[in-house]
Amino acid sequence: QVQLVESGGGLVQAGDSLRLSCAASGRTFGTYSSMGWFRQAPGKDREVVATITWRDGITYYSDSVKGRFTISRDNAKNTVYLQMNSLKPGDAGVYYCAARSFGRIRTYSDVDYWGKGTLVTVSS
Repeated sequence: QVQLVESGGGLVQAGDSLRLSCAASGRTFGTYSSMGWFRQAPGKDREVVATITWRDGITYYSDSVKGRFTISRDNAKNTVYLQMNSLKPGDAGVYYCAARSFGRIRTYSDVDYWGKGTLVTVSS
């Protein structure tokens, strides 16, 4: 059974950095086509933050995080990361790791597997 386990969330101040990790078990990352990170703030829909294709490393970022966040993957460790710099209060929410077996992740409906999420809180 596929499991995606996120870690690295926490409480930080605006301007600080955090690195989220997503470790996979039950299936190696090499069999996924793409991975990504979504976030959901209270009362809002879950939105895509960043995605990466497993084979070519092609990345996508939402406009709100472009230039501040970096998604990367480590095939040997079956782990995908999200480096978040210059955090803003608007970045707060539960961050979810996501995986898709075939094709790229563009929206919520593209995701085949979800992690349970890790909470990021940014104080102003």
